[in-house]
Amino acid sequence: MSESLAFSFEKIGLAGPGAPPPKAGRSKRRRVHVAVVSDIHLGTYGCHARELLRYLKSIRPQVLVLNGDIVDIWQFSKNYWPPAHMRVVRYLAGLAAKGTKIYYLTGNHDELLRKFAGLKIGQFHLDNKLVLDLPHGRTWLFHGDVFDVTMRHSRWLAKLGGQGYDLLILINRFANFLLDKLGRPRVALSKLVKERVKTAVAAVNNFEETAAAIAADDGYRYVACGHIHQPEIKEIATAKGPITYLNSGDWVENLTALEYTAAAGWALYRYADDPCMQGLAEPDDATDTAADAHPAQLLAGLLAEFKIK
Repeated sequence: MSESLAFSFEKIGLAGPGAPPPKAGRSKRRRVHVAVVSDIHLGTYGCHARELLRYLKSIRPQVLVLNGDIVDIWQFSKNYWPPAHMRVVRYLAGLAAKGTKIYYLTGNHDELLRKFAGLKIGQFHLDNKLVLDLPHGRTWLFHGDVFDVTMRHSRWLAKLGGQGYDLLILINRFANFLLDKLGRPRVALSKLVKERVKTAVAAVNNFEETAAAIAADDGYRYVACGHIHQPEIKEIATAKGPITYLNSGDWVENLTALEYTAAAGWALYRYADDPCMQGLAEPDDATDTAADAHPAQLLAGLLAEFKIK
């Protein structure tokens, strides 16, 4: 089920001489109309939950879209759910409770949630796809695994590949730990593998062109996906005119997001290029001890935040 949204945006301006100073001890959050994150893979070793939380705390979105593979149900294990991952869940719940519209669009790694498509709890919505009517043009958002041939015809192979990917991330972290000790630059093994395998490059190109072609057929100006862990904004020519293809990337390798403002349109955010993020010496979530609490206490807290009795 798709939900079309048309809403009036708050005016967003840059801080000027007449703007009130930020509160002491707290950096001012950037105001964006829409923020899109995907492929977080909470519950896996590769997830950069702390970095994601820092990013989320640095922005003030009117609408936050979680575009699939947020919780990795395929790889989920009760033996691995760090406090940092719970802090992300708690923060998202807090945003919804305070009025931020949150749209959770399901992906392949959290496909079990698809049976609950259409669920709405306060400002939290669960669905498979979403349409946003924005000043720059209608934007169609969905995870994108529907275009993955492996997902459609060889699901066992896709799940096996997911396990191999998680193992590669673990090896990569160990390798980067050793490189840091030696004073050498870090490497991204999975990126190197993707870039060197011609079939992987061809699959990405086919994914992007397919998404753009279907979006054009349905009258959209923009199409935003996740799934392939390749952050991108580019215009693709189709038989029915140009379509701007957007991909929010991931929070395993690239640490990227999509942001929209009525003034600037869509932009790609990169955590590694944000000097405000790089300047943080210590994780700003370390004082959230509630994330270490017993699961029953956490559930009671979430229910209270959503005002559910």
